Amino acid sequence: MHTIRKLALAAGACTALLSASAWADIKVGAVYPFSGALALLGQESFRGLEIAVNEFNAAGGIKGEKIQIIKADAVDPNQAVSETKRLTSSGVAAVFGSYASGISYAATPVTELAGIPYFELGATAHKITQRGYKYLFRSNPNTGLYGVSVVNALHDIIAPGMGMSPKDITIGIIHEDGPYGTDVAATEQQRAKELGYKVAEVLPYSAKTVDLSSLILRLKGANVNVVLQTAYQNDAILYFQQARSAGFAPKVVIGAGGGYSLADTAKAVGADMNGVFDLDFPQASINPAGAPGLDKFLQAYKTAYKADPQSGHSLANYVGAKAFLEAMAQAKSLDKDNIRAAVLAYKKKPGETANGWGFDFGEDGQNKASTFYVMQWQDNGKLVTIAPPELALGKPIFNK
Repeated sequence: MHTIRKLALAAGACTALLSASAWADIKVGAVYPFSGALALLGQESFRGLEIAVNEFNAAGGIKGEKIQIIKADAVDPNQAVSETKRLTSSGVAAVFGSYASGISYAATPVTELAGIPYFELGATAHKITQRGYKYLFRSNPNTGLYGVSVVNALHDIIAPGMGMSPKDITIGIIHEDGPYGTDVAATEQQRAKELGYKVAEVLPYSAKTVDLSSLILRLKGANVNVVLQTAYQNDAILYFQQARSAGFAPKVVIGAGGGYSLADTAKAVGADMNGVFDLDFPQASINPAGAPGLDKFLQAYKTAYKADPQSGHSLANYVGAKAFLEAMAQAKSLDKDNIRAAVLAYKKKPGETANGWGFDFGEDGQNKASTFYVMQWQDNGKLVTIAPPELALGKPIFNK
């Protein structure tokens, strides 16, 4: 009996050691659309997080423990809720996500209620960080800045280069009707009004639509010569295809969002993409002199995925994830309040990261030192960064 008891105690000790070992890794959740219509940029965004985690693990992890990613596929807001609930019950120290604003807006109440930090690396809707949440943080800029940046680019760079003044311009704003597109369109309309531009149409549509022909006819009928579109990939391609069919050729098209930054979009659209302007997260096509660590990221991406980045979303997620992981490493512990304190204390000046962003978080969790860059599709299907000057790799081409 004594021997049996010893064996039982030994077995119990082994079980305890195995249990401790099993929980030794720091678990983090990753909520992205890995399937469905948003999968291309969802997967591309996740790759940035994955590269950052791999980099940390190669250097010893956080506080001597390796980081384990638990993936959650969220193709829509309903699935975002259920999958995030699964993550919060699985012992994660934090959740990262999520590319799409609708997914982020649905997932973040779940983490806030559970008292688990949520690190948004790509969703832009302004209202995500306007709900008074204590443990929600966002590294990327929001739509409050997005629409202003689009119209400022028109006013400061594009219109002067085209030899156009506000009185020569009639703007048509078209946008997917989710929180992302709606927010961008509202700030575009407001900023255009402040600068004295005529906005003839503001037209929402479902990102899942297969027909924009009536919308395009309204733009054509209103004599719109500058189109501002906030889009995902499929609706961006659809606009160009149906605009061509309708004989609608505005002098300027400015896109906002990942749909306008993808090489696959430019390939599908063809020659009509030449000269189109794009405002989005920093792409890989920026001056590495103003983005220390960019070359390292690009090499890590190519090694891991045997290709070059498909868009700047992976780079933005990498830069944001590194910042939050560094804050977690600097926190006194992985308690939610210690993580919050570490994030709020985390500072970097612009020009000190791999995409040029800085870091300075407000009490609402929004990073105030990240911004959008101005790009243009030029000959040979190249997306060229044209502003800000310190990160530009080319100059705009104006088709007057």
